[in-house]
Amino acid sequence: MTSLFYTPNSSSKNFVFIGEAGSGKSEVAMTFARRLAERSPLPVHFFDLDMTKPLFRSRDAAAKLEAEGVTVHFMEQFMDAPTLVGGVEPMLRDPGCLVVMDVGGDYIGARSIGGFAPQLNRPETAVLYVVNAYRPWSDTIEHIDETLGKILGMSHVRLDQLTIVSNPNNGVTTTVEEFAAGHRRTVELISPYLPVAFACAREEIAAEAAGAVEEPVLPVRLELVYPWLM
Repeated sequence: MTSLFYTPNSSSKNFVFIGEAGSGKSEVAMTFARRLAERSPLPVHFFDLDMTKPLFRSRDAAAKLEAEGVTVHFMEQFMDAPTLVGGVEPMLRDPGCLVVMDVGGDYIGARSIGGFAPQLNRPETAVLYVVNAYRPWSDTIEHIDETLGKILGMSHVRLDQLTIVSNPNNGVTTTVEEFAAGHRRTVELISPYLPVAFACAREEIAAEAAGAVEEPVLPVRLELVYPWLM
């Protein structure tokens, strides 16, 4: 059985989550921030930089994250007007805190972090690219390469800064079999080029899912779903 929890590199203090829209990146980023808050004596600051859509944003769970020891930063948005929260760069540079950034999906959202590229390309920053095998632009290596290339081009993040995260989640009904099949597909597509650091499974099936794959598994709490699916 593999590890049920992913342990980040001890040299990293900043964690930037990017990926295709709909990959589940916000859910993964929130769970990751909670895990850091549980395990680290340093304060954890979470930045919601998603400017691309009005639904399913991590800021909607800000109160819950705050209650679990994570300080949440975001800018109120009027309709779909793009906004960018301040204070990011000082926190990225501050060795006395941990930073988790949830960046809007696709290359449009990646524009929001282009100005921070010098800090994002430093050793203390881990850029985590979330791949969901059940999303239309993650089903072939050509699709992944196209989307990733656009995101890196807009964000100016170097390819060697990337950590690949497999999130084979297809909603609140995802089974262990679906998780394992999706994860295998992601590993087959990506591992010839970049290693997959860990996989994500909804917390209800995470313990069983950890026995089905070789990589560590991060149990993810699904919160950003339609109310009738809760």
